[in-house]
Amino acid sequence: MWRNFCCSNRVLAGALAAALVLTGAGMTEAQEAPEPKLRRIKMATVNVPDVNQWSALYQEWLDYQVVEQGHVPVALAESWGAPGSAGKRYALMAPASGADVYIRAVEGDPVPGYKAMTTFGWNSIEIIVDDVYALHERLEASPFEIIGLPHSLGGGFASIHAMQVVGPGEEVLYLTCETGDRDKSTLPIPGSFIDRPFIMILAGPDLDAMADFYVEKFAMSRIPNFNGPLTLAARAMGIPEDRVFPLGLLRGRERGNNIELDGYPEEATPRPRVNEQLPPGVAMTSFSVDTLDGLGLEFITEPAPLYDGRRAATLVGPTGELTELIEDPR
Repeated sequence: MWRNFCCSNRVLAGALAAALVLTGAGMTEAQEAPEPKLRRIKMATVNVPDVNQWSALYQEWLDYQVVEQGHVPVALAESWGAPGSAGKRYALMAPASGADVYIRAVEGDPVPGYKAMTTFGWNSIEIIVDDVYALHERLEASPFEIIGLPHSLGGGFASIHAMQVVGPGEEVLYLTCETGDRDKSTLPIPGSFIDRPFIMILAGPDLDAMADFYVEKFAMSRIPNFNGPLTLAARAMGIPEDRVFPLGLLRGRERGNNIELDGYPEEATPRPRVNEQLPPGVAMTSFSVDTLDGLGLEFITEPAPLYDGRRAATLVGPTGELTELIEDPR
């Protein structure tokens, strides 16, 4: 497996976190802190009802290309704590830029009642794009459900614009672009019209507990918490859209590789799962690390050469999220 490893400003979540990256807030602390062990986002995994339909959709409308497909090996499924996903079809897709950062779909059984942005865990994938307004014109005719129209963040972040869509696996995609001076922005510069994931969005009941886990385990640098509305999440949970949520941001080692933290209210619930398979929606995030040795982590199974000889292992995070680590030294 993985042979190619080589509207309203209140509609924000991932895009707002992206704006905070631009500010440079916390850079002094980051420079003084230990180097983050999570170097970059390597892959986002989504659980979908039909891999062929999903990959055709991403190819036609997002210009992603299938670089590998097959059936999930038993050892890999067991490393995820999802033995029921063994033998399920998967597709690994890469952006047109050729960046070796992937989105992977694994076929899974439907989870009755599951709805995006109402549960704890990995909730959304934020992708850097070149022109979100041109992309919106394209996606209007697509099967993607547009849940947030393109908009500027306004204020000091007016040059950052974003929109949001939902895919066939209830995966939420934030599509974000920098319309100002990209050389001065710390957002990654897209290498194609639609490029790679650069922020993964994690939701849970206790923002500080989430932040503490990734800071203590991986030395990620942390932006101070802030508060703001998450209109899309509030709408999904059926609560007032002006509800204020605690929010945060963690930085990986390489530019444009971050985790947004969303503190969800009591209306949210743990992510349901069926048949010992991966969770529905955005099921897992994989990060590149230099080595799995010496991390002092409790993995689901011991590190093993699961990706064309590269060792990998998965841990369960503080909200029940699956976080996979893959040895991928530069």
